[in-house]
Amino acid sequence: MIDEVKIKELHPIPDERGRLMELLRYDDDIFEEFGQVYITTTLPGVVKAWHYHKIQDDFIAAVEGMIKLVLFDARKDSNTYGEINEWFIGIHNPLLIKIPHGVYHGWKCVSEKEAIVVNCPNKPYNRENPDEYREDPFENNIPYNWELKQG
Repeated sequence: MIDEVKIKELHPIPDERGRLMELLRYDDDIFEEFGQVYITTTLPGVVKAWHYHKIQDDFIAAVEGMIKLVLFDARKDSNTYGEINEWFIGIHNPLLIKIPHGVYHGWKCVSEKEAIVVNCPNKPYNRENPDEYREDPFENNIPYNWELKQG
């Protein structure tokens, strides 16, 4: 696994009224500091990639649908430089993934319905000077192919 990436298994608690699931608590080992919480959605088959942050760590969970979350370690001083990690997370595999700054990340909605993704980054979004550095999802130097792997 890429250095400094952390995973928290999430545990939905169902009852006759519905479900409850904690994402992140200040007393979790994975918690660092609070920046903000936001929700983004991704339509079936859509790829939202690639970007990284120089300062901010992301904490990603898919709470509806399923996504293929992919990380690429572009940090030249990292022991895992050049490594790729891939997870399928969402309703069928509830995980919270910590993505450290300097690591490219993105996802593809692999469910038949829209995926709802929650991010709890440790820094608030700076509208005047965003900490976001982007690459095209398909034409870049990242050795990853978003196409469905048949077979």
